[in-house]
Amino acid sequence: MPTPTRKHARSRRDKRRANWRLSIPAIVSCPQCARPVLAHHACLACGYYRGRQVITVRSKDSAKA
Repeated sequence: MPTPTRKHARSRRDKRRANWRLSIPAIVSCPQCARPVLAHHACLACGYYRGRQVITVRSKDSAKA
């Protein structure tokens, strides 16, 4: 593998290394049940996304039986 011909400046190296962090995920409240939910995801508590039910959620009682 060839080696670089010229040395990269410290600022150029540091600019490349500065962009590794991710942003904090957006957490919003569900309009149906008001529980915290990740933005653009279906609510796991009630199963709604954008005003309509997209997944069926089992209650804790029926899951045990």
